Amino acid sequence: MSCGDPHETDCSEVLDHLYEFLDREMPDGECAKFEVHIDECSPCLEKYGLEQAVKKLVKRCCGHDDVPTDLRSKVMGRIELIRAGEAVPEQTVLEQAVADQQAAQAEAESSAGPERTSESA
Repeated sequence: MSCGDPHETDCSEVLDHLYEFLDREMPDGECAKFEVHIDECSPCLEKYGLEQAVKKLVKRCCGHDDVPTDLRSKVMGRIELIRAGEAVPEQTVLEQAVADQQAAQAEAESSAGPERTSESA
């Protein structure tokens, strides 16, 4: 995406690093460049506003749930592999995380199975 106007920082660079910018996970100098670009470029400003709104909505709706440490580590590791181009997602990160969590839950239930039966009898 590009607005067609020349900018010091290209639209594609801004959009590739938009979440880092939103989360303030980039150096101050880079943040300043992105702020200038977003102030000048209405398509990028629109995308920024949309992503900011989605982030606020997710925080409001889901921000109170604790994420298991191992799940967070798996998701972050997968994101890093995809960013580095070392992995292509066969499933979304969320789908994989849910599948992993369901498998762990099924394993826990199957190992507790005989004990439950004797308790309920």
